Amino acid sequence: MREVSGAGEGSEPSRAARRWGTPADLLILLAGIAVAVVAVTPIVTRWLGNQPDQRLVDLEVYRDGGRALLRGAPLYDVLTQPPQFLPFTYPPFAAVLAVPFTLLPWRAAQWTWTILLYAALVISVWYAFRDLVRRAGRWAPLAAGVLVAATAWLDPVRDQIRFGQVGLFLLALCLADCCTRSARWPRGMLVGLALAIKLVPGVFLIYFLITGRRDAAVNALLTAAAATLGAFALLPSDSADYWFGALLQGGDRTGSVSGTTNQAINGVVARILPEGPARSLVWLVLVLAMAYYGFKLARHVTYKADEKADLPSLTGRVGGTDHYAAADRLAGPDAYSLLLAGVAIVGLLSVLLSPVGWIHHLVWIIPVIGALAGDGRDTRRCLIAAAVWVYFLFPLPWWGTKLIGPDHSLFSVFWGRVVQDAFGAAAIAAVVVLGVWLPKRLFPGPGDEDTSQREVEIGTLAP
Repeated sequence: MREVSGAGEGSEPSRAARRWGTPADLLILLAGIAVAVVAVTPIVTRWLGNQPDQRLVDLEVYRDGGRALLRGAPLYDVLTQPPQFLPFTYPPFAAVLAVPFTLLPWRAAQWTWTILLYAALVISVWYAFRDLVRRAGRWAPLAAGVLVAATAWLDPVRDQIRFGQVGLFLLALCLADCCTRSARWPRGMLVGLALAIKLVPGVFLIYFLITGRRDAAVNALLTAAAATLGAFALLPSDSADYWFGALLQGGDRTGSVSGTTNQAINGVVARILPEGPARSLVWLVLVLAMAYYGFKLARHVTYKADEKADLPSLTGRVGGTDHYAAADRLAGPDAYSLLLAGVAIVGLLSVLLSPVGWIHHLVWIIPVIGALAGDGRDTRRCLIAAAVWVYFLFPLPWWGTKLIGPDHSLFSVFWGRVVQDAFGAAAIAAVVVLGVWLPKRLFPGPGDEDTSQREVEIGTLAP
């Protein structure tokens, strides 16, 4: 296996750094920004120019939750204006964070939220494609702009803008917490913040525990508990209504579990079996199996990252070492790809294991693509990453619904059901690819070497 971390790190990138600040560098930066802006403009124009009652409907939910707090109305009795009639479904802490957006005019709130979503996308792209961007040297701003443009057109990301969702914020928080080389905050704190906003990032508590990151798990729990208890002290009645009422209502508040947009395992099962004990049992068995194998694979690739860096197992603390920083420093892109793969698997599990995993929750496909692409030197990995990107550009599940109906043949209906579950199936496949194929690719056994993995002596694309 080739070594790529040392070569070039003290030569080409440093020369690029010395050149930074020249007019050419400024042009490259502006070009990167221009590419991203041009790419997202049609998306923003479409969804912020949509019919008034169809614009960022989930942002309206958050704002109405914030308004309810300000006027003392019961948070979980509030519904948005017709024709949506959407309830607030998040913990009270999320409503507290939404209060500043109630102080802005509706149009200004939409633009502010959209800008913040794209800022979160930029952060997510940096962590997902860190080594590919770094390898571009002085062209890094342009490379980052192209990657932001490419990921902005993924169907789950477009839906984030369409609905004004929070998924990109949660993605950025979890990636930053799990993948930052040397965190300037107690590691786990950002995951805890994400957990206080929405419960699904709670899967990262399991990830921290099974990979030996016990301090991060404790920090995440303490942060989430502090935010939740603070909201409880501020809003005791609403907090009681949520934790002992609205939370238990599940799908009754979040929407139909059998709807096409629910690509979780529960949604797939609900579209096949009628409601009842049999469906619940099938779902429970499948979820337990997915959780077992999914977390096992996440643990496996994380340990492979440590093995790549020649570090002791993370099952115990070793001299206070920051394993994230050590793996990054000692093994470079390959170890980081494996670390990112483990995080991406857990992110996908947050969607698959949840009772409802909407299409816009699958923004976790961004780190999937990044882990597959790595630093861009492995042709086969790049081709698979490109295929995943193309696959998620199109609203495939909705195409499947067009093949289903009383006027269609059984053959058409069958394939319509298959296509309707296309994103959920792809998420499961991605877990297997990241957890099984990628480690074998980076740790080939005898006879497994491939000509598409070429020896490279430099660490940057910069001239």
